[in-house]
Amino acid sequence: MLTHETGGMPGELPRQQFVLDTSLFLTDAIREDDESLEAAVLRLLDLVSTARLELNVSCYMPPTVHDELTTILRDRGVSEEVFERLDTWVIRKSPDRYGVTIPADIVYEFIDEMSDRVDRGLRVSENALREVEQLNPEELAGGGDEYMTEADEILSDMRDQYRQALRRGVLDSREDFDLLVLARELDAGVVTEDRGIISWADEFGLRYVRGGGFPTLLEEYLRATGVEGYADAE
Repeated sequence: MLTHETGGMPGELPRQQFVLDTSLFLTDAIREDDESLEAAVLRLLDLVSTARLELNVSCYMPPTVHDELTTILRDRGVSEEVFERLDTWVIRKSPDRYGVTIPADIVYEFIDEMSDRVDRGLRVSENALREVEQLNPEELAGGGDEYMTEADEILSDMRDQYRQALRRGVLDSREDFDLLVLARELDAGVVTEDRGIISWADEFGLRYVRGGGFPTLLEEYLRATGVEGYADAE
């Protein structure tokens, strides 16, 4: 977990840098009661801007993650104000993919895990095939809709289980990898709700904080340093 180490004067917080994941902005955990997605994101960006101006807390995002986030937010119909604040207060920076070194052991672990997940995916497919074999073929020959409904349900379950076996808790996109490489380059904390990124942040030796707790973390920083409007907050 992200720690609150102090240095310098008593009570002084160190300068913090964070790399933000798409999941931070989309999780319901950052929303207050009956708060819309747009209102929650604007409130989060207000906190980010205050922390930047008052505490020199810097928030970064790889361009690949920025593009992913803006595409999702546009699809959900948020206003241009959101994008303007995002571009103002969250720094876009490409990770140094050539300069950042990754221990060979991490690559070994990733290959080993993916091999294991492929095997699990094959078992899921095999089990689904055996379930279909148990269905009555005469119903299919007779054009029965019930047979096809049962087969479709098995196929749907297989897809869900296959996706979970291969993708849940693993790095499965360039965006995820860019996030971790940039955080390693900057020695920054990773902010995400993605379990796969959290798991690999540990492997990379990175600090991290769950996305749902990030607004509270910033508020605590502001309160601890006596920033007006936060010093007396409960």
